[in-house]
Amino acid sequence: STQEMIMNYINENFIAGRSSKVELAPDVSLLESGIVDSTGILELVLFIEEQFSIKIEDEEIVPENLDSVANLLAFLEKKNVAVTR
Repeated sequence: STQEMIMNYINENFIAGRSSKVELAPDVSLLESGIVDSTGILELVLFIEEQFSIKIEDEEIVPENLDSVANLLAFLEKKNVAVTR
């Protein structure tokens, strides 16, 4: 599913290898939980753009769109991407 693919990417690139246990759930804030920092958000944006062949504009890089997997899926739907959960 789209959700699993995004969560796997976040797990592999931002959580794997950490000493502290981090719980990734669709509604967890990526920034507040410390899973992703501001640089990581840009990496996530690049990943999403490549995976779904879309362009994310600078003004779209805001927490409402990207700060949780659930927000990201809703944002992709707004961009007319077929999303599976």
